[in-house]
Amino acid sequence: MASSALEACRWTVNALSRHTPATISVLLDVHDRLRCVAATGAWQVFATVPPRTGIVGRVYATGSTAVVPDVSTDPDYLPIRPDVTAELCVPVLDPAGRAIGVLDLQWSEPVDLEPWRETAERVAVRLGARIVALGGTPAESRSEKLLRHAAALSSAPTELDVMGAATCAAREVSTLSAAILLVADPEGAGLGPSPLIAGELETRIRAELDEAGPAALGRMVDRAHRYGAGYTLGEAGHPPTEDYRPLTRAGVRTLIAVPVGPSDAGGVLLVADERLLRPDPTTVSLMELLAGQAWTSLDRLRTLARLREQASSDPLTGLRHTGQFGRRIAAATPGRTALLAIDVDGFKIVNDTYGHQAGDQVLVGLARALEGALRHGDELYRIGGDEFVAVIEVSRPEEAVRIAERLTEAARRTGRTISVGVALPRPGETPDLTLRRADQALYAVKRQGRDGVHLAAA
Repeated sequence: MASSALEACRWTVNALSRHTPATISVLLDVHDRLRCVAATGAWQVFATVPPRTGIVGRVYATGSTAVVPDVSTDPDYLPIRPDVTAELCVPVLDPAGRAIGVLDLQWSEPVDLEPWRETAERVAVRLGARIVALGGTPAESRSEKLLRHAAALSSAPTELDVMGAATCAAREVSTLSAAILLVADPEGAGLGPSPLIAGELETRIRAELDEAGPAALGRMVDRAHRYGAGYTLGEAGHPPTEDYRPLTRAGVRTLIAVPVGPSDAGGVLLVADERLLRPDPTTVSLMELLAGQAWTSLDRLRTLARLREQASSDPLTGLRHTGQFGRRIAAATPGRTALLAIDVDGFKIVNDTYGHQAGDQVLVGLARALEGALRHGDELYRIGGDEFVAVIEVSRPEEAVRIAERLTEAARRTGRTISVGVALPRPGETPDLTLRRADQALYAVKRQGRDGVHLAAA
């Protein structure tokens, strides 16, 4: 007699295969997916089938038998082997009549399906009762759980979502009650615990880590990267190392600590419990695998963020450039949005006399000075070699002129001078025309001797 639900399914498939050349499989509901737990007569089977997918998914969802004499006419058919012609799929029901899986048979030769329908339904009823008697459908294994969470990690849209998915996976796969992911700030602002708090123990851990300060966090991360993953045995009377004192003060009695990412940019995954437990090496290995997946997802998001930043900013000055500028001036408000066209006076002489490296230094210094002279919310773009445009919101033209004069003063403090042309969009005027008028105003300054501001006619 079968001693487990899996054995019962395998015994059923093998017994049926002795009476028919059909491809036979049993799929059971395991965490909202139909997982193939027993099969015979096929070179390949689908390990899992998403909800409502295929004839098997349809039968499971409806609880009704499907008799398909010609699979080529059924749009839900999932091809397992190229010569299959007919399929019979019946629901596996528990004693209460609830579907817990399906029994599927597929033939590649002529067959009368009606007699087999009666047989398959009778076998499925017995199998369902036996599965329930043996404790129900098999639980999702820890590796299957990790696989499911890996999909959530890879699709997480933000770093916060990655941390949430990683800590949720750590708790579920390890069966410990708390998990916190500590990672280095990509801007170099140090380490900080994840803000994602799910339970009381995590709240206490967070408080103790905050109290301990960055140095204590750094030692904890350094220990994990220096010596690798470590774990407690849940045995009373064995004091922790000094590095983990903040965790024991929070009430941690069982701990798995796993390094995340590289030592210079990564962090540590802490999985903990208040109970005295004994994690096994397999659990630690799964946490190491999870930490690797979490770091891959975090690194992918950070790389994409860097690429987006590089694509939207000038690599020399770090200012926004033409793509963003076009979108910004397209949203300009007539009479309110001022465009300040800026040109560096005598810049060609700098390049010709001292070289392009010196010219680059001048541009970077000017960019920083101009940014500092603008107000919060004003925007500065580099649209050419020594050409900049500031986009500002003002209540009247005179305000735009005053800000332009602040820019010329900031430039003089760097030892350079600039010419600035100011224009405000007219009603119905295209952004290109507004910018052209700002350029014309700039060249008016050049003709008058440079180092000044000119307002285009309204």
